[in-house]
Amino acid sequence: MLDSHIKYAHVLSGAARGTSLDDEAMRHVLKAETLGWVHLDGTHADSASWITSHLDYLDPQAVEALLDPESRPRMTALGDGLMIILRLINFNEGADPEDMVSLRLWIDAHRIVTVSLRNARAIERMDAALSTGHGPETAGQFLTQLIEDVTGKIAAFQADLDTQAEALEDRIVRDAGDGLRSEVVNLRLKVIAARRFIAPQRDVIHAIADSRCDIIDDETRREIEEEAQKMTRVVEDLDELRDQAIVLREELSGQLSDRLNRNMFVLSVISAIFLPLGFLTGLFGVNVGGMPGIQSGTAFFWLCLSLIGVVAVQAGVVVWLRWMARQRRRN
Repeated sequence: MLDSHIKYAHVLSGAARGTSLDDEAMRHVLKAETLGWVHLDGTHADSASWITSHLDYLDPQAVEALLDPESRPRMTALGDGLMIILRLINFNEGADPEDMVSLRLWIDAHRIVTVSLRNARAIERMDAALSTGHGPETAGQFLTQLIEDVTGKIAAFQADLDTQAEALEDRIVRDAGDGLRSEVVNLRLKVIAARRFIAPQRDVIHAIADSRCDIIDDETRREIEEEAQKMTRVVEDLDELRDQAIVLREELSGQLSDRLNRNMFVLSVISAIFLPLGFLTGLFGVNVGGMPGIQSGTAFFWLCLSLIGVVAVQAGVVVWLRWMARQRRRN
């Protein structure tokens, strides 16, 4: 039976391949030449003491990296093994996918140790594959399968962001940009948050492919190089998405500016029309002697008719000016 801080433990090679291990057998396998894998819960209080007690034969720098609460994607060759830190898409319930899960990995020809602070779906899928006898048999195959899984999920996440960006662009181009500013900002923040880890992870996968470690044979190298190329394309697409989000925000700002300009034009026309009307009504409303029409019963009618005539003349001038402006643009 496994302790609570140990989530998965398997034999990867030999006659017992795929077998789940108990604590004692697992510690024996990790010290022997038989390839074994153990995954630890990094948040558990006993994980640190277990690593320092039972993995003391590892390089001290590897032990420190496995326990480091703050991490970023990197790869370090230490003796016959590799210390690798990767970031995985966060599929935990209620979490943002771009809030990526950190996976710490020590791997050499005889042992594989992984640690994560949150549930890692790639590790769960690896456990399921090994439990059914379809998992990797060598350290190189384990690393290749893990990187392929992680890269595939990152590529799918990037493709989903691309779909969101295209949908936003279509809605904005149709001049339906009201209320979309928050969606554009949210998309841009997702891209920035994801690229923070995906860009250095691309370099890590390239470094793994270029590593001269014994576990990286020619076949493993070719497969990891292919995954490195996929990650390069993902980073390039994220850069394009980031620029696209900036363009979409500028387009929204332009639409808002155009809408304000149209409203200001309408208000200006209305003000221009009512300015002389206000002047005339104010002039004829003064309470002093000598005002024309005071003794006439039809004076108010003629005043209203004059005001209507003024409005008609002003409207005609506005229409004529706009017609002239269109003619100049055509010419």
